[in-house]
Amino acid sequence: MKHTLALLVVNQPGVMARIAGLYSRRGYNINSIAVGETEDPKVSRITLVVEAEAAHELEQITKQLYKLVDVIKISDITLDDSVERELALIKVKSSSANRSEILQIVDIFRAKIVDVSRSAVIIEVTGTQDKVEAIIALLKPFGLVEIARTGKVALVRSAVRA
Repeated sequence: MKHTLALLVVNQPGVMARIAGLYSRRGYNINSIAVGETEDPKVSRITLVVEAEAAHELEQITKQLYKLVDVIKISDITLDDSVERELALIKVKSSSANRSEILQIVDIFRAKIVDVSRSAVIIEVTGTQDKVEAIIALLKPFGLVEIARTGKVALVRSAVRA
């Protein structure tokens, strides 16, 4: 099962490398990793998507992560009510003959064309992993040239009290 982990870490060089190293030493794969500074410039947020078949595997990795001095907090937000997004840039072969079809697909997915040349367009799409994969599947017949994806970023929703 895929798990989404939200980590708060001290914003220092090498923290992400130590976390990735911990996973690789244990033989676990990181499906996606996204890192960025938080509202506090001294703290970074890492969103990890990892495979763990059993609860004890995830618990073991979490315990190992907490041993790293730079880790402040770890939350498994897999089952939480959260907002999750991924960004992808997709370069697709394009000609005057098929450009209108590509534009229709882009409009349907509320994506944007961010670059146009004679032979290709670059599309920016933001959404869930399923949305990104769906637009890629529809664009594939036109000829995918390159794809760059960020990996998942996520925040747990909170109840707003009036």
